Amino acid sequence: MITRRNFIGTATGWLGATLLWPVVQACRTAPVIPGSIVGQASAHGHQLRTMKFDAPTETLRTDSVIVGGGAAGLSAARYLHSRGIDFKLLELQAEPGGNAAGGQNAVSAYPWGAHYLPLPNTHDTELTHFLEECNVITGYSNDLPVFNDYYLCFDPKERLYIHHYWQEGLVPREGVPQADRDELERFHAMMTDYKAKRGHDGREAFVIPATESSQDPEFLALDVISMDDFLTQQGFKSPYLRWYVAYCCADDYGAGLRDTSAWAGIHYFASRKGKAANAPSDAVLTWPEGNGWLIRHLRDRVAHAITCNALVYSVQPSATGVTVVYHDAARNASVRIEARKAILATPQFVNQRLLHGVSRNLDYQAFHYAPWMVANLTTTSALDEKHGEPVSWDNVLYGSTSLGYVNASHQHVALPTGSRVLTFYKPLLGSDTAAIRKDAYSRKYEHWRDSILNELKGPHPMLNHDIQQLDVWLWGHAMVRPEPGFMWGANRRQAETSLANRIYFAHSDTSGLSIFEEAFYHGHRAAREASQA
Repeated sequence: MITRRNFIGTATGWLGATLLWPVVQACRTAPVIPGSIVGQASAHGHQLRTMKFDAPTETLRTDSVIVGGGAAGLSAARYLHSRGIDFKLLELQAEPGGNAAGGQNAVSAYPWGAHYLPLPNTHDTELTHFLEECNVITGYSNDLPVFNDYYLCFDPKERLYIHHYWQEGLVPREGVPQADRDELERFHAMMTDYKAKRGHDGREAFVIPATESSQDPEFLALDVISMDDFLTQQGFKSPYLRWYVAYCCADDYGAGLRDTSAWAGIHYFASRKGKAANAPSDAVLTWPEGNGWLIRHLRDRVAHAITCNALVYSVQPSATGVTVVYHDAARNASVRIEARKAILATPQFVNQRLLHGVSRNLDYQAFHYAPWMVANLTTTSALDEKHGEPVSWDNVLYGSTSLGYVNASHQHVALPTGSRVLTFYKPLLGSDTAAIRKDAYSRKYEHWRDSILNELKGPHPMLNHDIQQLDVWLWGHAMVRPEPGFMWGANRRQAETSLANRIYFAHSDTSGLSIFEEAFYHGHRAAREASQA
């Protein structure tokens, strides 16, 4: 069986109908569901648009400043801390985490963004060392890592709602015609072949981190066409296959087939090569709060150096290194920091404002970011309204542009009967990300609530009667999109180049792929470059 990870009564009579109608209507009327739009403190960040700040009232000094407390910034902090280098990390939000943020209520912790980590490739030593530190890897057997059973995703892992039935796995299978199954098999075989390919330079064709992938022109040529073009050129017509590949591109990139580079689309399937002594290669690591669990472990070791609610608004080279200025929201005051080095773990549209007047030979407009809507639903429902596989960790709806929902409560050993938190994911797809972002922010809570309930009413027609809370989080710039020509174009490559050996860049958009492994790698890369210069 192919799985995602290794490819990855009626009332009679007019009188009876008339008498029963008020009762039917009452049964169909959904209760009021409490909730709201929650999320990041965007008002503070939007002060970058006006740049109206008071002059700094104090000056601090340190060796290095890290701007941004997502996975990249925290991994940079981990590297500097491990080498005894003095630094300060400045984070805009009240808590570090970026798009790996999480929350918690009385039922369970839950993610607001990234929610799993595939088994890491064995050559990614920095990441495997970190996983050893936090007891995710508990040892080795026959040179293969042994993963903590509590963090390997419990069964059942994945299911797909297709043709009114929950099937096991996310690759369409139930009710799929043989011709379409043949295409799915052929695509699977092709991606397996790409996974094993190497270029003439001796490098693997597709690997994580992406920067270590082969530079063979045969493979780089895939970047200039879309994944939609690739499927067409290869004769893939099946709507089942095309939906599945589109789902995968939306999952990791927040983009549709036409807006995803074919190189990036293939990378999704061909770059994961992790192995374990106690799990299959398509296993994933997950926690109730998703990758917020990893963020917490990164944060705790460097908490003493983190300042939150800090809006950095200027990063400039100075005679002795770099000057960083930020607004402290808690004190409503500006602070200047003089440092030897600065590491910007912030997206390029932010860097453009921080580095005002500083030349980078970079087209900032080439970086496009996918908007997302994420919601958490706390429910008492057993979710057993339809036939097929039981509630799984990942629950996807065939034909939908959403990603379905993750059962955030899945990794709990015991929970109150029926109580769950479901995390619903919907990338807001389309080519004009600015217009989509603007439209998303104009929508009221009721719009998002109703659209989610409408999406889920097919497999779960009574779910709205069992929801205790439904909250929505809008990510305006959730992740960089690897559009055709971007992955191996000049702008992405230039984005990770330091400025005068003083200012270094670590955000995952320097890789073109917004996944934890890439952010972690680029945080360490930038910190290593800064500390060695």
